[in-house]
Amino acid sequence: MFKLSSVCTKLSTQPMFQILADVQELEREGHEILHFELGEPDFPTPANIKEAATRAILNDDTRYAPSSGIYDFKKVIQETTQKSRGFKPTKDQILVTPGANAIIYLALKCVLEPRDEVIVPDPGFPTYYSAIKSLNGTTRQLSLDPDNNFSFMVNDIEKLVNNRTRAIIINSPSNPTGQVLHEDLIKDVYYLARERDLLLISDEIYSRLYFGSDKFKSPSELDYCKSNTLILNGFSKAFSMTGWRLGVAIGPEVLIKNMASLTSTIVSCVPPFIQRAGIEAICGDQYQVKEMAQIYERRAKLIVKELNRIKGVTCAMPKGAIYAFANIKGTGLTSDQFCKRILDNCRIAATPGHFFGPTGEGFVRFSMVNTEDQIMLAVNRLADEFGIN
Repeated sequence: MFKLSSVCTKLSTQPMFQILADVQELEREGHEILHFELGEPDFPTPANIKEAATRAILNDDTRYAPSSGIYDFKKVIQETTQKSRGFKPTKDQILVTPGANAIIYLALKCVLEPRDEVIVPDPGFPTYYSAIKSLNGTTRQLSLDPDNNFSFMVNDIEKLVNNRTRAIIINSPSNPTGQVLHEDLIKDVYYLARERDLLLISDEIYSRLYFGSDKFKSPSELDYCKSNTLILNGFSKAFSMTGWRLGVAIGPEVLIKNMASLTSTIVSCVPPFIQRAGIEAICGDQYQVKEMAQIYERRAKLIVKELNRIKGVTCAMPKGAIYAFANIKGTGLTSDQFCKRILDNCRIAATPGHFFGPTGEGFVRFSMVNTEDQIMLAVNRLADEFGIN
């Protein structure tokens, strides 16, 4: 029998998908479950985007593409980055990837040696942790303050930096908390990364799902992704394109060049017709995209209002993304116990907060990927189970 590498013992999947698998087993047994566990938009991909991909396929745009992305798509990325972040990256600063998830691994693979350290938000996206472990790196968890909208002070990061630190990851708007980092804090983190020669990975997957009137802010506005900043972005959430697997990284040319080499080695390229769909997503009719964002904001207001009625539960209003991160400590239950109880008794699937890091214990993530009627059905079941304030 062959021997597996040590890396295999460190790999882990996104735990939300295991919840989904368990829930689907219940559904096969005839139970009707309300799904709040996955961050999967419940909207279909807008018709104009699907039509663009179909046209490309019918026009035989189905051959190999350049590993870093097709020219036309990169040109569109340049233009939209100029509009949204105030700078125009070179084409050599842009890498098209099979989903935004891949960018995390590709970037860290290019900067980490064994036992090197990466500072990650806690709570934060599970793939950060898994990617670091798979590369024999070490996670340094930046505990976010629940009493301060899950933010932090730049001094909190400074305390974690040492001679093994290679990168810092920030995520705003955040998965799972839905909170947004203040512009001044983003600047402070950038200048710390530059001073200490660290890569700053800015996970901006939810940048188009930003609630309120404030403008989205990115650390890339400070160095134009030429020195220390790498933007991680994709099309899954804002454009409801989860299954299309389309991501875009913008960063320093030397880093993007090496990430592109890895992409070429592992997956060759992203199919050109998928990239044509991406062009349409950015350049085509934005009505459905804007409508989806508005609906998410309405859902956020509704679910937060209703969760705060449940005895033992409090929830802050998210400022973006598609999640409500509820504090359930008042129920006297752990995150696991709460999620098991609402699945068994209320037929509601949600995600325990500790899946996103130790600071998430005592919280539960509810994905806002259900209609307002389904949200009300869920919270009414919670009210029956736990009572109301």
